[in-house]
Amino acid sequence: MELILKQDVENVGFKDDVVTVKNGFGRNFLIPKGVAVLATSSAKKVLAENLKQRAYKEAKVIEEATKIANAVKALEIKITSKVGTGDKLFGSVNNADVAAAIAKAGTEIDRKFIKVVGGTVKRLGKYNAAVRLHRTVVADIIFEVIAE
Repeated sequence: MELILKQDVENVGFKDDVVTVKNGFGRNFLIPKGVAVLATSSAKKVLAENLKQRAYKEAKVIEEATKIANAVKALEIKITSKVGTGDKLFGSVNNADVAAAIAKAGTEIDRKFIKVVGGTVKRLGKYNAAVRLHRTVVADIIFEVIAE
């Protein structure tokens, strides 16, 4: 089943993408939630016209996202956490903690755009995270978890 996405859907596609999904997923989830519409020939023509008009606006957004990505990459992020025996943490460090550390450094990024590589962090050390600022701009950052 071919659908046109109205908004970003994780592991499926981004807004205004024409995607092919299984019939049940499209009929029972995406279309009823208003996340997608059927990709008919007329809907594809309307989409092509909208994308053409939006293309020049998109360049400015990408430029701004690139500036933010470069600023975030330049940050030295250290997250303090309570430590038990050895280097194990009490609790864990996740994308919300990384977002708070970036906000403390001066750049506001929503936590849902940050993905810590490997999920949650449960030990001291250096780790990677991917910050998706735009569909084409992804900044890979390195953060360090240190003892409190």
